[in-house]
Amino acid sequence: MHTESPMTDKEWTRLLADAALYFDDLTLKRGFQYFKQGRVISLKMYAARKMVALVEGRQNYVLDVNLDSLSASQCDCPEDKPCKHMAAVLMQFAQQEERPVAMLANSKALSAMPKPAAEAPSPRGVPVPGRRDLLRQLADSLGEGSVEQWREYMRTATEPYRQTMWNLQQAGQILEQLLLSMPRLTKTGERLFQFHARFYMLEQIIRPGNRPGSNGFVSLGFYAAAALTDLLDALKQLMEQPLDLRSDPEERERLEDTVALLRSGMLAEPRDRSRELPCYSICYGLICRNWLAPDAEGQARLIRELEELNQAAQDLSGAAEQALKLAAARIWVLLGNDLEAQKLLGEAAQRPGLFPEELLGLTEPFTAAEEWERLADWLGWIGPLLPGYPKTHLEHFAAAWEDAVRHRPELEAAMWDSLSGLLPQSGDIYERKLAESGKWQEWMDYHLSSGHTPSQFRAKDLQPAEKAAPEVLLPFYHQAVERLVLEKNRHSYKEAVRLLKRLGKIYKKLKREEWWEHYLSGFSAKHSRLRALQEELQKGKLNP
Repeated sequence: MHTESPMTDKEWTRLLADAALYFDDLTLKRGFQYFKQGRVISLKMYAARKMVALVEGRQNYVLDVNLDSLSASQCDCPEDKPCKHMAAVLMQFAQQEERPVAMLANSKALSAMPKPAAEAPSPRGVPVPGRRDLLRQLADSLGEGSVEQWREYMRTATEPYRQTMWNLQQAGQILEQLLLSMPRLTKTGERLFQFHARFYMLEQIIRPGNRPGSNGFVSLGFYAAAALTDLLDALKQLMEQPLDLRSDPEERERLEDTVALLRSGMLAEPRDRSRELPCYSICYGLICRNWLAPDAEGQARLIRELEELNQAAQDLSGAAEQALKLAAARIWVLLGNDLEAQKLLGEAAQRPGLFPEELLGLTEPFTAAEEWERLADWLGWIGPLLPGYPKTHLEHFAAAWEDAVRHRPELEAAMWDSLSGLLPQSGDIYERKLAESGKWQEWMDYHLSSGHTPSQFRAKDLQPAEKAAPEVLLPFYHQAVERLVLEKNRHSYKEAVRLLKRLGKIYKKLKREEWWEHYLSGFSAKHSRLRALQEELQKGKLNP
């Protein structure tokens, strides 16, 4: 077997380009699945940049791969085009060479991304500083630098990773390097620098290349989405506490630059709810609530922010109108004008609608300030906008209602009205909370009106009701038995007998044996002509 020296960076770049040219994106994705499933049974180099491999498919296929000419490579599978087996072999090879397999799997998508503009040639006789020299110059100015100078340093420091397919580990490692470069700053300055380091990494994930003026948002894979969520959670935690601008008034300019950055990004952010989280919008809401509102200039600064938004609106397309109205609504909430905020939100909620994080985030200030009546008013207003959102967000909505009711029990009726208004989507939450509250009659009414039957429950799921209020289950079983009999087949008769046995136990627990015997006699007589049912009753020892 030929032993080849490790792949050089130039050879790796060429392989990425060849894979993007030779394979379509779907074939690369299927090849990646084969690679992850361990279907590359063997891989051997037999000459310089040539290898033979065995891949498991519908049968075992033999491949002869030439890294210098993928078009000359061969696979004995029936496909007459570049195949997933060959793609899987290339990814196995990339792993052996300790190269990022994800980059190869996404090479087609990477090749379609716009490339950074080439550097302009330097004037005659004026040397162009290298990246390391430029990085050193930028690092020296970080302590006194503006937010834009911080971001320029971060752009230069992360330039080699501009085409990286991000995951949690990679993002964490590079973020750590950025944070290590933080100069000596005030406490407020340190928090702002930490914010920008994390937010810059977040931008690199949702907008690869992140060229100024670019709106090149992309859909994310699983690992990139995990890194995005981790960064966003860290940013939320960092922004929980107000900034101490009284002690560090010199940081106000950096704060204003940060607000401007988030404002412009939020207004340009796609509003399609099928995409990833609206990161600019979420961070803009947090900075208004936690860093602007608590400031000594809070009210005046928020009013000025409304003016900034109105000014920005003059230069915006209609596509940004929803984001603009949402932003203004958030500020009116902080200023205490709920009617104006709700008016704007009602307009902003038109298709494609608001993200659930944006809607539910509006209620967080009321919980923090323990304004329970105001929280309940807003939850009641938000409820009709929630249908169509995932169940996890309905859980958060219900939890907010629980907070309000825990502190103001008189709000309970409003909670039930709000949750019932979201039926059937809120069904699981609604019936669970009815059970937790001991409202067994309402719990039973919900299941009966929804057409549910005891057969849809495991025996242990009905035990709490049997223990606390067994009488409410009687109509549940009676109706289910009659429906099964109407189906007139032996399988349904067997199920009806099974439910009858459980029904008999409930009557016994209620000490109503005479009622049970009377019912059973009438039931048997009523259906005496159904021979198969009578046979099942006899097998179940339920003949009166």
